[in-house]
Amino acid sequence: MEEPFKINQKITAREVRLVGENIEQGVYSVDQARRMAQEQNLDLVEISPTAVPPVCRIIDYSKFKYEQKKRTREMKAKATKVVVKEIRFGPNTDEHDFAFKLKHAQEFLKEGAKIKAYVHFVGRSIVFKERGEILLLKFAQALEDLAKVEQLPKLEGKRMFLYLAPKVALATVKPKPAAPKDATPAPKEAQPKEAQ
Repeated sequence: MEEPFKINQKITAREVRLVGENIEQGVYSVDQARRMAQEQNLDLVEISPTAVPPVCRIIDYSKFKYEQKKRTREMKAKATKVVVKEIRFGPNTDEHDFAFKLKHAQEFLKEGAKIKAYVHFVGRSIVFKERGEILLLKFAQALEDLAKVEQLPKLEGKRMFLYLAPKVALATVKPKPAAPKDATPAPKEAQPKEAQ
């Protein structure tokens, strides 16, 4: 398997920019940089080959590779945890069915799953594509406290898709907006009386 980075003798540039700890950062001839690495019993590793001159680091290459693999594994683990739940509607979905699917969607979003909602048009029902779009927009609006729209309704073949992502990460950062100033307080009679 080919190494992802050029190291030591494989570095072909005449000059390199050295960065990292235990060295004076700057531009050095590649021979000088290799000598500096050898003096520390470490490797000269080209970490940015497209820069002019290429950027190198003096590090323990096997430890560096291990860290890179570990980071990649962690990123993959995080990426695979994103679950996408599908919710299917027909263009003539009634209110009861809509409410039932909405309840499921709310649970999925609270669990951190993304939602792919779609309207499936069968046969000639494709003439109701506006109805499908309205239904998906109503669905997105009903979930706006929990989800943000990643993709607005889009027709692909006989299906119209809407993608929603949970707002959970945002909710922890942003506080709820305060009630508008012009909100009228509840009438005095409706407020519970305090014990004297």
